[in-house]
Amino acid sequence: MSDELSPGQGDEPSHDTVDVRLRDVLDSDLEAFLAYEHDPEARRRSRFTPRPRDAFMKHWRTSVLGDETCLVQTVMVGKEVAGNVISWWDGDRRFLGYWLGRPYWGRGIATRALALFLELDRTRPLYADPFHGNTASVLLLERHGFQRAGTVHHGDDEHVLLVLPEAEAGHERKSGGGN
Repeated sequence: MSDELSPGQGDEPSHDTVDVRLRDVLDSDLEAFLAYEHDPEARRRSRFTPRPRDAFMKHWRTSVLGDETCLVQTVMVGKEVAGNVISWWDGDRRFLGYWLGRPYWGRGIATRALALFLELDRTRPLYADPFHGNTASVLLLERHGFQRAGTVHHGDDEHVLLVLPEAEAGHERKSGGGN
């Protein structure tokens, strides 16, 4: 989804005291998610068209929170809602997406949140398809073991198809995830 880093900027913490946690989504979190989705720079980097407020709330309450096969977590930094991480089924493939608000870009928050989420959803293979120009997001996913598997198009935009493969033979594999 969104690119949480500026081009060329690493996702390293500015200090060791950044408290990143995941928790279940509260209805009150949706207002922050909506604001983050409408940020002009995040839209440009992700090539995602934000939904109007009513459509956004309906989508989140029915298609995301109302779908028991989705795993969605709010990313918390201290007591602040920083964004979300989600996985969902699209046919026979499980996809991962995330969105952080701009104040949380480039501070190591996405790296930590993604690591925590990948411990919760152990489904493998797991796919992601960020916009090809969203290089920081592509690099973040690759640092977590995702590998390039081709390209896909959403409208006129080309996206990188990434896959986090099943564990190698001899390693424990847990499937399923979630809720």
